[in-house]
Amino acid sequence: MRSLFRFSFALAAFYVLCSTFAVFADNPSEPISGLDDSQNPSDKVVAYETTANQRLLFRKETLDFSAPLSERPVLTLNPETTYQTVEGFGAAITGSTSYNLMKMAPEDRKALLTETFSVDQGLGYGYVRVSIGCSDFSLSEYTCCDKPGIENFALASEDLDYVIPALKEILAINPELKIVASPWTCPRWMKVKDLESLEPFESWTSGRLNPKYYGDYASYFVKYVQAMREHGITINAITMQNEPLNRGNSASLFMTWQEQREFVKTLGPKMRAAGLETEIWAFDHNFNYDSNKEECRDQQGYPLHIYEDPEAAQFLTGAAYHAYGGNKEEMKRVRDARPDKGLYFTEQSIGDWGYSFGGDLMWFMREVGIGVMNYGCKAIIVWNYMLDDKRGPNRPGGCTQCLGAVNISTGDYKTVTRYSHFYEIGHFSKVARLNAKRVELRREGELRGVYACAFKNVDGTYALVVQNDSDRPQEINVACGDKTFVCKISAKAVKSFRWNP
Repeated sequence: MRSLFRFSFALAAFYVLCSTFAVFADNPSEPISGLDDSQNPSDKVVAYETTANQRLLFRKETLDFSAPLSERPVLTLNPETTYQTVEGFGAAITGSTSYNLMKMAPEDRKALLTETFSVDQGLGYGYVRVSIGCSDFSLSEYTCCDKPGIENFALASEDLDYVIPALKEILAINPELKIVASPWTCPRWMKVKDLESLEPFESWTSGRLNPKYYGDYASYFVKYVQAMREHGITINAITMQNEPLNRGNSASLFMTWQEQREFVKTLGPKMRAAGLETEIWAFDHNFNYDSNKEECRDQQGYPLHIYEDPEAAQFLTGAAYHAYGGNKEEMKRVRDARPDKGLYFTEQSIGDWGYSFGGDLMWFMREVGIGVMNYGCKAIIVWNYMLDDKRGPNRPGGCTQCLGAVNISTGDYKTVTRYSHFYEIGHFSKVARLNAKRVELRREGELRGVYACAFKNVDGTYALVVQNDSDRPQEINVACGDKTFVCKISAKAVKSFRWNP
């Protein structure tokens, strides 16, 4: 997670301009009602709606199939044309998130986690991100091997006391949960100041990975995946470095595409030799590859350069992106260049830099949620699932103004405030299930300010997520095969649908 000063001016300005949608406030929110799927009638369309003004917060309704309204625009699902497979939607279970969760009373924690992660009784969040070692949202700076020598690898107390217990409770609620793990830094004894002098650089921030330790660092990843498995936790994917072009975080490591290309040639074989099926994703940073920095001018198109090397490319299943710089069009460019490689969205935060609920709801759904899904993204993960009302715990040098998808009061560790990210992810995870296929969605008629994507689930049900970014309510005919219904969506709103044909 990058420091606040590194948020693009354009994004900050956007939030300020959109502050008219809702005033920022830490107002406690109620749990979402009506999430139990066993209560849904099988012969109706189930819909959930959230408005920018917060008048509706995931409000549930059931709709009848009906004849199309005359002279209305149409969204038509074509299930015969399919695109990427959905792997999940969720948020990061950081050290800070885990600490806050474990401060809650067990019954309160279970209720909130059920609301969030249960497939049948909750929103069905299904993909989370964890840090290998510390992040800027940890209780301290640490790696899993702070004493020199890879034989000294061990999970840290923060992992054992907070992260693993939190993950186990989530897995008990959603056993299909997927996990991607990312390091914020390698152990400091593996760092050098630069690759020319190879001068030791024992700092949490910045530095480069000494090529001398490629083998040890590859073993570090293998040992981490194995150690988590011993605790009953499967790591489905790893990225080689969080924000590899960001030197300025509280814990960080500068890692060019040239370095990732060479390192994965050691990492990939070690993972395979250990019998691990954990995927490896490249990059894990901004759409614009931090093009504003001189040292990043040759880093444009980062993962595509690595894919050009067949030896390196064979170990990579895809690339991960953040949206603190650039825009979603980069995902389309990468997808078009390498359709054989997956795309994943792994981080975006909200915070006290002009945030408004409505402004973020509209921006995120258009530019990240629906936007990246329509460009072939397989998973969307936002940053911290839970922070406290002091925006932490956090590390100096990292983000001290971030908000979680939910925040919890330190006064009672019970009172919860649900922010826009909580609902945004829910609008996907509730209706588009694991291994759903995105399907073609045809548009007819005038659909100003309307963005949408559609899916077919493994169980044969269909899902549709619609955003109305216009200032007026809209009525849209939705057609799929011989079934039709009318989507009535409020101004500045998001609405999700699921139905059985």
